[in-house]
Amino acid sequence: MNNPMLKKISAALGRSGIAPIPPRPELLASRTPANLEKEIELFFQELTKLSASGQIIVSEVLKNDLSALVDHYKIQKATLWQTPLIEQLGIARILRSLGVKLVGIDAGKDDLSECDLGITEVDLLLPESGTIVLRASEKKPRVTSLLPRVHLAIAIPSNLRPDLAEALEECKGNGYFVFISGPSRTADIEMTPALGVHGPRELVVWMLDDKKAKAT
Repeated sequence: MNNPMLKKISAALGRSGIAPIPPRPELLASRTPANLEKEIELFFQELTKLSASGQIIVSEVLKNDLSALVDHYKIQKATLWQTPLIEQLGIARILRSLGVKLVGIDAGKDDLSECDLGITEVDLLLPESGTIVLRASEKKPRVTSLLPRVHLAIAIPSNLRPDLAEALEECKGNGYFVFISGPSRTADIEMTPALGVHGPRELVVWMLDDKKAKAT
């Protein structure tokens, strides 16, 4: 150990020489998922613990759900990803019919930061931690989930993955991914957790499950 600073730290800790590197702990076995219904239930349970909210929706009554969300959060401006699922659901058309002004994803950050709502599609879901994973691209910019005060993420059951290891393996070499566990929070101010300081104050996850609706 030739670094003087490290020598001082080592002496202060009462250590002499370089401690051997401990062996790497054994990797945990891959998690075995439960059935689909239980996995969805687990995801929403963990999501709620993170001060976020979620629900299962069906496309036939999507306008009612969006109308309730717009009223509840007093949405005036929104921006949304251009993905096949979001376009198929007609979310942009519905928002316009509700009087919401849409801001393009290619707008400047100042305009996007004035949006009340950002809508994205989910790529992966981790039920154990209530985490959503988003893959960023030109038509799926990260700012959509970071700047508006409310983030609405649209998911489908096939987005579920058993654990983080499988999700990371899937993300490897496939671009840039964002892992989100609940709304933005910090405890820098007097160690008191505060939501929405560095990002969205509200995270809402909707699970689209038309198959379940048809079965019932």
